[in-house]
Parts: sequence; C-alpha cells; structure tokens
Amino acid sequence: MMKKLTSKQFLEQFCTRKADSGFDPEVLQAVSAILNDVRLEGDQAVQKYTEQFDGTTSDQLLVSEVEIQEAKANVAPETLTALKEAAANIRIFHEKQVTPSRIMAAEEGKQLGQLVLPMERIGIYVPGGTAVYPSTILMNAIPARLAGVKEIIMVTPVKDNGDIAPVLVAAAEIAGVDKVYKIGGAQAIGALAYGTDSIAPVDKIVGPGNAYVAAAKMLVFGQVGIDMIAGPSEVAVIADETADPAFIAADLLAQAEHDENARVVLLTNSEDLIQSVEKELESQLEDMPRKTIASAAIHGDSALVLTDSVEESFELSNAFAPEHLEIQTADPLSTLGKIKHAGSVFLGSYAPTALGDYYGGTNHVLPTNGTARFSSGLSVDDFIKKTTYTYYDKDALQQGRKAITQLTEEEQLIGHGKSINIRFK
Repeated sequence: MMKKLTSKQFLEQFCTRKADSGFDPEVLQAVSAILNDVRLEGDQAVQKYTEQFDGTTSDQLLVSEVEIQEAKANVAPETLTALKEAAANIRIFHEKQVTPSRIMAAEEGKQLGQLVLPMERIGIYVPGGTAVYPSTILMNAIPARLAGVKEIIMVTPVKDNGDIAPVLVAAAEIAGVDKVYKIGGAQAIGALAYGTDSIAPVDKIVGPGNAYVAAAKMLVFGQVGIDMIAGPSEVAVIADETADPAFIAADLLAQAEHDENARVVLLTNSEDLIQSVEKELESQLEDMPRKTIASAAIHGDSALVLTDSVEESFELSNAFAPEHLEIQTADPLSTLGKIKHAGSVFLGSYAPTALGDYYGGTNHVLPTNGTARFSSGLSVDDFIKKTTYTYYDKDALQQGRKAITQLTEEEQLIGHGKSINIRFK
C-alpha cells in the first residue's frame, strides 16, 4: 500500500526542487520538428500529422453549426443541466475578479493610470481522445469571456469515429467558445501559435494535454503566452483525529485515478487515522473502474506522513506547495492564516477537491510541481494586459526636469536628458 514517511523523509523526497525541464529529449525533438513544419506549411502540415497520429483526415477542420446542433441533440438533458449549473457557479466566482481601468494618481497638470485591456484572441486545448473533459472548457473559456476576449478558439482531437465528443461541443457553446476545430496534438498548438490559412493565430494558449502538447506549449512560449506547464495531479490532505478516514481515502483515490504519476499525500498527527485510511484505501480501491491507474499512483510517488502536530503538517504542506490542499480538521476555517503555498484550498469534510474540479466555482486549472510557491490558478487576470499611461503638462514636467536630468547624467544617457530639456528652449 502507500508508503509511510516521517516528516524528514517527506521533506527530502517530496520537497526537493529539480532543475531539469521534466521533458524527454526525444519528445522535445519530435515536437520541435512538428512545430517547424506547421510554421512553414500551415494547414498542409496540420492535416499530415492529424492523419499520422489520429488516423483521420478532413477537408473541414472547423466544426460547423449543423455539427454543433447535432452534437447537442446527443447529450443527455441532465448533463446539459449540470453543465449550465456549473457554468453559472464559475461565472459568479470569476465575475468578482474583473478589474476596471483606473486612475492611479492625479494632481494638477498630471495624471497616471492603468488601462486593463483584454487579449484579442485566445486558444483552448481540450483533450478529446479516450477521455473527455467538458469541465476544462468551462474553466478556461468563462474567465476569458469575462475578461473581454474578442474571440475564443478551441482545438480538440477527434475520437475514433472522426467526430468530437458531443459533450465537448455542448460545453463549448455554454462557455461561449466562438470556433471549434477538430485537431489535436502538437500540430494543434503550432496552428494556434503561428496561424494557418484556416486558423488565426492567438495571443495565448491555455488548457491541458499529454506530454507532446505540454512540450509544444513550452516551445511556442514567447511567440504566444501560455497558462502553465502542468504536471501530474496532486492533492495533500491535512487532517487531525476528527477526520473521517473514508472521506480521506476517497479524496486521495479521486486524484490518484487521474494519472499513474499523480501525487497524493496525507499529513496527519494521528497514527490511528493513518491506519484507518490504509484500510479504507485498500477497500475502496477494489471498486474503482480505473483501479490500475489509481493503484499505480498510490503505490508510486505518494505517501502517508505522520507528523508531530497539526502545525507541522501545515509546515510540510507549505514546503510541498500542492496543487490541491484539503484541510479536514476540527476547525478548518481558523487555519486559513497558516497557508502559504497551495493552488486551491478546500476546507472541511464536505468540500472535497472534486467539488472544485466541477461545480463549486473556483478554477481547477492550478499550478503543480511546487509552482504554487510563485504562481496562481487560472483567473480572469490571465486574459488581460495592464497598460500604464502618463499625462504631464508643461508645468508638471518643469517641476521634475532637474531631477530627471540629474538621473540621466548619472546613467550617462544624455539623449534621455535632451528629450526632456528640448521642451523648454
């Protein structure tokens, strides 16, 4: 079952930062070649690689209005209702993140301010092969739409029958996506970054994908913005003796079923709880459809950690900086001040990570691999630019003239000083 670690062992094995990119050199080489072909040959290269990797060909990459309506008709009404409820919750939460342009300082003869400007066009990558994630569309498109992005483009690979999963098409319409294209893989990232005859280039690419998609996003960064390079899913649960072991086991397994490399961790000062969670893990694992994946994850880079106190549990969690942090203690709301690094926090026994993954309203696109130390989950801010502006009249500039000239001389940039002084001749 899951390995048991001391606090020291957890710090050494889970909180040591690696300097490498995490990508297989062969993957980077292959992706670089694909991107270069797409940059030079556009749609022709996209079609070539789509046929090579997905086994499908189509003269029409764009999903038509007829296809959209047909897809929606094939989605259960209950699923449409659930998507709409989730979208409403996500919209309500993210609306509060919208920041207006504003004047930052104003005195006689001068004004300084900040313009908040949306990006023109963004691209969303959505996995669409054996697994489909409509929630990903909601989480990415709704904040972009609230930010004021003019055009939202979605790319997703087709299934074996050559079609996109109907639920993805329905989610795209609910979330406000403008265009959906039937392409996936590194070639789709290249099309979004460089543009083709069929697909306009975007300003930013967001959304998860496999190793090839993640590598492609990394390689096109600079040509376009990206959200992040996401690693395997993570959850850390901080719990005390009041926690329910069945809840904890279920929450650990929920993240473990994502990926064989998922990292799930329990941090607790209760040895009895660890033993109870172990039994629950063994029992609940047997009933999981994705048992093989979940089993590999919990037997892999995951751990049950016995700490000296709840305080130490928080210290270890901050060092780990998990993607998801659950706090199942007697008074979880009182612990918010102890959190320094976490992608998203779930408080109490009835706020599991899955609530945030689908329905609660907070975003599920979150930093992994310890990057919560310096980055945040996806938000409206990811789709805007903040442009400052300055207005001075002649009298206001005169007041600062002497100081500016002194600093330009100190830095030996005489032309800078001249551009000030020429206005007073």
